[in-house]
Order: sequence, then structure tokens, then C-alpha cells
Amino acid sequence: MIRPRSVLQEEAEALSASLPPLLVDAERLASAVSLGIHGRRKAGMGESFWQFRRFRAEDPSTAIDWRQSAKSQHLFVREREWEVAQSVWFWRDGSRGMDFRSGTVTKRDRASLLSLALASALVRGGERVALLGEGHAPASSRATLRRMGLTLSADTQTGALPPDAPMSRNAQLVWFSDFLSPLTAIETTLRRFTQSGTGGYLVHVIDPAEEDFPYEGRTRFEAPGEDLRETLGRAETIAPAYRARFKAHGETVALLAGKLGWSYLSHRTDKSPQTALVALYAEMSGAGR
Repeated sequence: MIRPRSVLQEEAEALSASLPPLLVDAERLASAVSLGIHGRRKAGMGESFWQFRRFRAEDPSTAIDWRQSAKSQHLFVREREWEVAQSVWFWRDGSRGMDFRSGTVTKRDRASLLSLALASALVRGGERVALLGEGHAPASSRATLRRMGLTLSADTQTGALPPDAPMSRNAQLVWFSDFLSPLTAIETTLRRFTQSGTGGYLVHVIDPAEEDFPYEGRTRFEAPGEDLRETLGRAETIAPAYRARFKAHGETVALLAGKLGWSYLSHRTDKSPQTALVALYAEMSGAGR
């Protein structure tokens, strides 16, 4: 029996109404940047040519591509493409400081949007995604995205640092945060993941006021969720020192990530989320290296 069009329309509208608004925005963002549906590439067994690379001592002599090597003074190996679904875990900083905003969007909201938009793009490419600590295994389905959207919208992910939750070996973690935690705590967390075989990406979400420090005159500063406050009579007098320290903190996080084999990207909330999403996906695909 064919149901009337009006009934189908009502069911469709009811279904869409049950979707988290965050998921709707994230999928719209993922579609707008036209990322493509291809899986991320890495070297391995496969049929398609990927790239030439310099011959290494551990490579067998049979792997040498003599035609390419004859064009220079170096030996080259032909690598093939291996497209395989990966497990990608997400952690969005849930600390109170992520609620700060000097403009129209909080750091938390921007991090949530980028998390879910990236997850949507990866699922379209056949990869498995999950929120760290949520208790569900990575999957490549719309149901997974809907669950992630509900969790991120409900703000049930608390704490600045990712928990020591079970993860599949050789998985990747995408960590969205303002990284204002103590550097020792960030380093300890990164080393814990690295030692367990997990690598990934740090996405530093920055409010423009945090970086520019535009304050002048008598200004009162309060730490979200903490009994810490400071009043300055002339805030502009400390601006140069503050900016230098903020910049040094971010650079230290980036250097630490690189030292441990992780990638680091920064994004200001006054910039387009599309630009950040394209850059992050390109980095994960290898095109950003």
C-alpha cells in the first residue's frame, strides 16, 4: 500500500525535528566544503599508485623502481595506495573555560560543530568514528552521528583532558580544546596516548580576545567555575606581556605535539569554520603535509 504524500511528508518532518540542531548544522557544513567521499590514504598493499619515496636501508632491492631512479642520483621506491577504514575518536574539551566568548560563538560551540562536521565527512568516506569515553565502539553510520550530536549538545563530556578510556590500537584521536590546561598535564596525556599506539590531531580553538587582549582601563577578570578573579586598573599595561605569554604557550603545545608525532592546527572562532574543516581534513588525508 502506497502511503499518501502528506503522510510521508509529516513523517519526514517529524524525523528531522528529532535530529539535534548541531547535527543539522554540522552536516550542512560538511556538505558545503565538498570534501569528497574518498577514504584517507596511506602506504600499503593495493592496486593504485600513490607516490615515489627515497629508498631506505630496510627496503628490499626488489622494491626499487629502476625507471624512476634512473632520472636522478637517488634510488626510489614506488608506494601503492591502501584505502582502509580507520577508527577515529573525538574528544571535545568540556571545561567551563570553553564557554567563553567575546563574539557570537563560544569555544565550546565551535569545537562541537567542527567535531561533528569532521565526523560526518569521515563517515561519508567509510570511516568509523566515536566520542571518547561515550562507551560506544566506533562505527560508520548515521545513528552514530546522531548519538554524537546528542552527547555534544547535552554537554555531558566534562573535563579538559581526554579520559583514559579504552581505544582500539592504532586508532587516531582528534582533540579539540583551548589547551589552557597546565603544559605538564597536556604532555602527560599526549604521552599516554602515544605509548599506547594512538596518534592524532590537536585542534587549538581560540577566542580572538584571548589572543589579542583588547582590554583597556579598569577591567575585572574571572575564571569560569573557579573562585579566582583579578581587577586591573589599566589592563592595557600588561597587554604586551600577556600576548607574548599566550603565544609562547600555544607554540609550546605545537612543539610538544610535533615531538610526539601529532599534528597541530589552530582556529580562531572569528574565522570561518569551513576553512578550519578543510584544513583539518586535508591534514588527515596527508595533503597538508
